[in-house]
Amino acid sequence: MDTHVARSEANEEEAALLDAIDKWLGRDVRPHVLKLEHADEYPHEMVEQMKELGLFGATIDPEYGGLGLSATTYAKIVERIAEVWMSLSGIFNSHLIMAACVSRMGTAAQKAHWLPKFATGEIRGGLALTEPDCGTDLQAIRTRARRDGDHYVINGTKTWISNGIQGSCFALLVKTDPEATPRHKGMSMMIAPKGAGFTVSKKLEKLGYKGIDSAELVFDDYRIPADHLIGGEEGRGLQTALGGLELGRINVAARGVGLASAALKDSVKYSQIRKTMGKPICQHQAIQLKLGEMATRVQAARLLTYDAARAYDAGERCDMEAGMAKFYASEAAVENSLEAMRIHGGYGYSKEYHVERYYRDAPLMCIGEGTNEIQRMIIAKQLIERFPA
Repeated sequence: MDTHVARSEANEEEAALLDAIDKWLGRDVRPHVLKLEHADEYPHEMVEQMKELGLFGATIDPEYGGLGLSATTYAKIVERIAEVWMSLSGIFNSHLIMAACVSRMGTAAQKAHWLPKFATGEIRGGLALTEPDCGTDLQAIRTRARRDGDHYVINGTKTWISNGIQGSCFALLVKTDPEATPRHKGMSMMIAPKGAGFTVSKKLEKLGYKGIDSAELVFDDYRIPADHLIGGEEGRGLQTALGGLELGRINVAARGVGLASAALKDSVKYSQIRKTMGKPICQHQAIQLKLGEMATRVQAARLLTYDAARAYDAGERCDMEAGMAKFYASEAAVENSLEAMRIHGGYGYSKEYHVERYYRDAPLMCIGEGTNEIQRMIIAKQLIERFPA
């Protein structure tokens, strides 16, 4: 097929999908966001609708029943959803990172068994990395998986796990050899469905990011078959996790773009309605300066995110690009949410408006999928590696 024709068809398919997402958001999501957000209520009905839209298989290969979307198209979807209610994007993002771990590193048998169930949302879940005493330094995890015949026995605790309550299966990072040197050689990733010995100890209350459940998971002599070891080989857990986090950071960057854009759009609209000193506040220079900076941040964050997504799609190493996008877009969301609150004045502080939600949601992106301090270190190290003196 002619390359130009193929590209045109792909663009048409993307446009149709994005149009369907926009219509769903306007019809079934936007009218209910404030109620669900303030109640911190899990959006069961919306999850079923996301299943129908194929979002739980968004980046899974069509061979296994997924949509096989590029990271670029995926980022555009996440941006749109986050602009309306960011929490929804987390429900399928964590799930797709789990799927990416299996897609990239799993055996043929694992892909054939798990990916079709992930793609339909029949099995939903996420990524279980963080522990009470271990966040950024993944090599310091203590959750232990001990081989016992044709099973592994797992003991330990994971915390801040998205979909921990409503999800049924997780990509679980464990230590299979605590004495290994370097430490990452003793780490492995397991496919861990809920069962005996796997309990949810508590739901974690959060400042923002309501609706989606974040939980602490406890493993007490939890047994899983040895064939649940992703890739069938011990010692590849950290590599598997980091590969999945590239997609996760592109997702977080896209969320930042969506949130920053929502703050901008609400501010532009409100500034034309609200009047002071006999004219709309958008005619005051102080407000214009804010709007100009906000709009520039949105566009810069969007371009960085798409750049990282293109690198991911091309199969290139993109930890620097994803780190730049995640760092800048999340900070843009924080800054735009604060400026939106200032533009809205007292109404920005009211729970009747969405602005206070943007302000509560935005800081999460500076922490999730690796803190922004870590992103800056990754960027610097990659610069030195790519451009040696």
